[in-house]
Amino acid sequence: MRLTLVLLLSITLGFCQTPAKFYRSFSAMGCGFQVTVVANNANDADTFLSMAVNNIKRIEGLISSWDEKSQTSRINNAAGVQPVSVDPELFDLIKRSLAISRLTDGAFDITYASMDRIWKFDGSVSELPDPDRVKESVRKVGFQKVQLTDSVQSVFLPVKGMKIGFGAIGKGYAADHTMNLLKSNGVSAGIINASGDLRTWGEQPNAESWQIGVKNPLNKNKVFVLLPLTNQALVTSGNYEKFITIDGKRFAHIIDPRTGYPSSGLTSVTVIASSAELADALATAVFVMGKEIGLDFVNQLKDVECVLVQDDGTVFYSDNINAKELK
Repeated sequence: MRLTLVLLLSITLGFCQTPAKFYRSFSAMGCGFQVTVVANNANDADTFLSMAVNNIKRIEGLISSWDEKSQTSRINNAAGVQPVSVDPELFDLIKRSLAISRLTDGAFDITYASMDRIWKFDGSVSELPDPDRVKESVRKVGFQKVQLTDSVQSVFLPVKGMKIGFGAIGKGYAADHTMNLLKSNGVSAGIINASGDLRTWGEQPNAESWQIGVKNPLNKNKVFVLLPLTNQALVTSGNYEKFITIDGKRFAHIIDPRTGYPSSGLTSVTVIASSAELADALATAVFVMGKEIGLDFVNQLKDVECVLVQDDGTVFYSDNINAKELK
């Protein structure tokens, strides 16, 4: 009888467990990550969080252009020489990246990594470089040059010295993939935060949506808008930390891969989309496009919204965004 009561008590307690938020912070892809999961207990949460960390580090090893052993480095090292067959996961990521390049008319381009580094944002540049140098710096850039062969899943960069890099889409992809992995293992809700690249799913334990605060780029200690997210991603790109000023004009570290010149006019771009991969790429693209073209572009996309902040602090919102501006 006593054993039966103990078992019944254990079962009852198990069913009465209250979901809570658990998180883990770590470094990957050259930035800080924080994964938050909603779980019934610390043991389950620890399993899920370890799963997330391992998956993100696995993806880092696949797409890193710094790791000479990665498949991305193999593609870059074979530029102008021969195609390289890669795993379906990387092949599909490259294919989707090229599709976004076509959508944005090249404002987003993974071949930006081919660009000669003639701009420095350490305070040492005081004048614009020679236009011929800028033009030459993008000679090897161009998503149209990348050759994919579906039958053998190979990638070929036809110009010697050409490179691809996933700095403007890799963290978003890792967030999406890891979210899907956790969901398939029973995690009903959570957030993956890759230094501001956010992917949310499900609801908080109190049944409310995740409330994401966007910091004021002109006052990083203050949140100026709240955005409720449910099964959405949010990514912010900004020039408030890395920029140069020449003749009174501010130039961001985000360079237009089509021209070789740094973007100007915007201080930050926040994009909300159905996937972190897409939001990551579009945040960079809209920053390059500028306020008028970028805002018009986003307003034509389904399930994509944005918040733009100009250098003078003026804020612009896309047509259908759900935002609460804080005074």
